[in-house]
Amino acid sequence: MPRAIHVLALGIFAMVTSEFVVAGLMPQMADGLHTTVPRIGYLITAFAAAMALGGPPAALAAGRLRPRPALLALFAVFLTGNVLAALAPSYPVMVVARIVTGVASQAFIGLAITTAVRLVPAERRGRAVGVVLNGLMIGTLLGMPLSTLVGERFGWRAAFWTISALTLLAAAVARAALPDLDRADHAGSGGGDRSAFARPRLWLALSTSTFIIGATFAAFSYLNPILTEVTGFSTGTVPLLLIGYGAATVVGNMVVGRLADRHTVGVQVAGLLLNAGFLAGFALLADMPVPAVACMLGIGLVGVTMNPAMATRVQRAGNTGALVNTVHSSFITAGIIVGSSVGGALIDAHGLRAPLWTGVVLAVLGLFTLLPDALRTRPREVPDAVAEARSLAESR
Repeated sequence: MPRAIHVLALGIFAMVTSEFVVAGLMPQMADGLHTTVPRIGYLITAFAAAMALGGPPAALAAGRLRPRPALLALFAVFLTGNVLAALAPSYPVMVVARIVTGVASQAFIGLAITTAVRLVPAERRGRAVGVVLNGLMIGTLLGMPLSTLVGERFGWRAAFWTISALTLLAAAVARAALPDLDRADHAGSGGGDRSAFARPRLWLALSTSTFIIGATFAAFSYLNPILTEVTGFSTGTVPLLLIGYGAATVVGNMVVGRLADRHTVGVQVAGLLLNAGFLAGFALLADMPVPAVACMLGIGLVGVTMNPAMATRVQRAGNTGALVNTVHSSFITAGIIVGSSVGGALIDAHGLRAPLWTGVVLAVLGLFTLLPDALRTRPREVPDAVAEARSLAESR
């Protein structure tokens, strides 16, 4: 993989760390901003909503620039949001800061994926996406624990200053390492990119991603209370178990990244079947520590790790443009919202195992959205993006 792809992963790591920082510092932020913990929780919702709704328009605007200036501009916006969060004198200002960082984060992820696939041959795009998204997996593994540690030792504002410094480092390395690509096939502002959304296969692929992520986050959002109140682990043990979960996502992402190009649909079918099995096993055996932990690690291996295969399928159904990739990220964010909200809504009536059964239902629904492609018997069509690139080369 080109060095620039690893640099893009570093940028995503900074942004994922910023996304999770609030979850680990709720009491401290509530005290510092003179508000309540539930209101601090709304900052997570604001960030997610900004990603889902603001990311695509931001990607459309960034698409008017060449990739490197566009990515650096998004770094600047993201840095501005984090500095504003570190200095926020009140809760409303913090809300604005989270919205700014959410929008920039979503647009950056979409543009980073688009840039990565331009830096490698068509047959290695899935692996390139997997490397870029390692930033997301490692952010899940280390971002929240490290930012929480900094916030608890030096105050919650220090956590945002640390993320700001990491953002500056990532931007400086990106400026030096990223090639100055032209806009030839950097779709994101052209009509050709938007026309991809007229294809039913694209919408089917997008919906699959929503169900895959929704199934996973229905469980992930409530791992802490499930592991403590149902399985019986102590609160001090849960962080170690979550680190194990994060390590499983890193391993799974590496494996799926290598399989995504040749077995795009098959990997997702296998992932959803296994995830449904692990979720059901967790729900049935949640009161038994060893099987519960084994099922939790299984969810880590086959849940969010489907991202490289999901991205490859979406790009083949649509194209590799920044707008398509950013809208795809918005559908992934929608999955997080659906999984966590539906699972949470069922807890009062059906207990803490309800989110796990919610994940099973979402995984099964995801399998139905894969059936048309899974049952396709004719040889796979050449991806639209490859055809477009060949046409461009011939015209030159």
